[in-house]
Amino acid sequence: MTRRIVSTPAAPAAIGTYSQAVQVGNTIYTAGQIGLDPASMELVEGFEAQTVRVFENLKAVAEAAGASLGDAVKVNLYLTDLANFAKVNEVMARYFTQPYPARAAVGVASLPKGALVEADAILVTG
Repeated sequence: MTRRIVSTPAAPAAIGTYSQAVQVGNTIYTAGQIGLDPASMELVEGFEAQTVRVFENLKAVAEAAGASLGDAVKVNLYLTDLANFAKVNEVMARYFTQPYPARAAVGVASLPKGALVEADAILVTG
C-alpha cells in the first residue's frame, strides 16, 4: 500500500515534524488538532471556541482527504481540564451523528501553545 500525505490550507499548517494527515489505503490518520485559526495561526479564545475550531480543523483535513467526519471510526480527545467533558460532548454532537465513532478522552497537564483541548481521528472510507 502507498502512503499519501494529506495537506490543506483550510487547517493550520503543521507546527512540528508531522503531516496534517496520512492516508494508507482507505484509512486516514489525522494529526492532533488544537484550536488554531488556520489563517492567523493563533489560538482562538475560550474552551468552547477552541473545541469548535478543533473539529473544524479536523473536518477540513478529512475533506482534503476526500472523506468526512462521518467516516471517523476513532477520536482521541485530550483535555487540560476534565471538568470540560460535558462541553466537549455538546460540541461533538454538532459534528457527529449516530452511530458515533469510538472515543477516548484523556486529561493532560498541558498541550501545545497553551491549548485547552486537542483531538485526532482515524477515518475509514469506502
